[in-house]
Amino acid sequence: MAFLQYPSPSFRITSIPTYSLPIRASSRLFLPVTPRLNSTTPRNWVQDFRAKSLNWIFSGALALSLSLTGVGFAEAKVGVNKPELLPKEFTSVIDVAGFLSDGQEKRLAEEISNIEKDTGFKLRVLAQNYPDTPGLAIKDFWQVDDRTIVFVADPTFGNILNFNVGASVDLDIPRSFWSRLAGKYGNMFYWKEKGEDASIEAAVLAISNCLREPVGPNNCSEVK
Repeated sequence: MAFLQYPSPSFRITSIPTYSLPIRASSRLFLPVTPRLNSTTPRNWVQDFRAKSLNWIFSGALALSLSLTGVGFAEAKVGVNKPELLPKEFTSVIDVAGFLSDGQEKRLAEEISNIEKDTGFKLRVLAQNYPDTPGLAIKDFWQVDDRTIVFVADPTFGNILNFNVGASVDLDIPRSFWSRLAGKYGNMFYWKEKGEDASIEAAVLAISNCLREPVGPNNCSEVK
C-alpha cells in the first residue's frame, strides 16, 4: 500500500532517492530508514518492505505526502495508537475532528456502501487533526487490505486530502489521479473558503466517479 500525508511538528520532511521497484503500490512506500537490498529475491524484498511500511504508516497515523511537488517522507518520532477514539460499532466514516454533520456522515457512508457494492473496492474515511487520531487502530478496525482506499482528511499541514491506496486499487487507478485530486479539492485555499466538509464530500464523489470508470489508458484522467 502507499500512504500519502504531511508532517506534524514531530515530523521532518526529507528528500529521498528513487528506487527501481516493481510497479505496484508498495513501490511508493518509503520508510524512515534506508531499505536493505540484500534480500534473497526481489519479491521477498517487496513483501518485507510492504509489511514494515504498513506498520510504520499506521503507527505514525500518516506517513507520506502526495502533493503537487511530489512524494516525500516524514520521520515519525512518536507512533499513534488510540483505539479509544474508534466508534463502538463499525462505520466506514470516522470523524474525530468534528468536520462533518451527522447528515453528511450518513450520506458519505451510503455512497461508500454503493461504491463497494458496484466496484468491489473499499473506501474508508478518517477525519482528524494530528495527533488526535486512532492511528494504528484503524488498520484492524477497517480490515485494511489491497482493495482498500483509506482517505485521511487532516488539514494540519496544509493539504487536507491524504490517501493510503491498496495494491489492487493501484493497478486500476493512475497514480496521477491522487495528486490531481489533492491539488483540486485539498489545497488550503479550497478548504478554507468552502470548509473541510466540502473538501471531504467533493473528494469522495470524485473517487466514486473514478472507480466507476472502465479501466483503460484514459480512465480517471479528469477529477470530476
